[in-house]
Amino acid sequence: MNEIIKKNGIAYGIFLGLFSIVVTASIYAIDLALFTNMWVGISTLIIYIIIGVMVVNKTRNQLKTITFKEAFTVFFITAVIGITLSTLFNIILFNLIDPAAKETIQQLTIKYAAEMMQKFGAPAASINEAISKMEETDNFSIGSLIKGMFTSYLVNAVFGLLLAAIFKSRPTEHS
Repeated sequence: MNEIIKKNGIAYGIFLGLFSIVVTASIYAIDLALFTNMWVGISTLIIYIIIGVMVVNKTRNQLKTITFKEAFTVFFITAVIGITLSTLFNIILFNLIDPAAKETIQQLTIKYAAEMMQKFGAPAASINEAISKMEETDNFSIGSLIKGMFTSYLVNAVFGLLLAAIFKSRPTEHS
């Protein structure tokens, strides 16, 4: 593997993981209700996308040309490291440091979901069924967080394929 790809993937992956940890810790410290705030989630997602574009673009500039495989690889290394660090932090925070916080977030999430379903005119029976399913699910259990981590790997692989297709160097024509 090219050293530039490895170096950039690791550096940006650590940066992405630390960014995610700071965001999670800040939300945890400020107000647990922010975990259910759609705008916080959208803003964080946009920053993740920007970081992904930055690492691929920087690598392309350093290599002068970048293949589809190189663009995908540097992005995917970044994503895997960032997601893994974030997941490990969430496991530690919500299962070892403060397990009660996950209960609070779950209740806030249920309340938010019920309010949204009511706004969209869902029947009471559907709302009650959804709430009962949500109450049975522990989204912050170690198993759920690890499952979410692998789902994130998959989603990022698809996004990485798209990003690689956009950023790969075009063949030059010789006349």
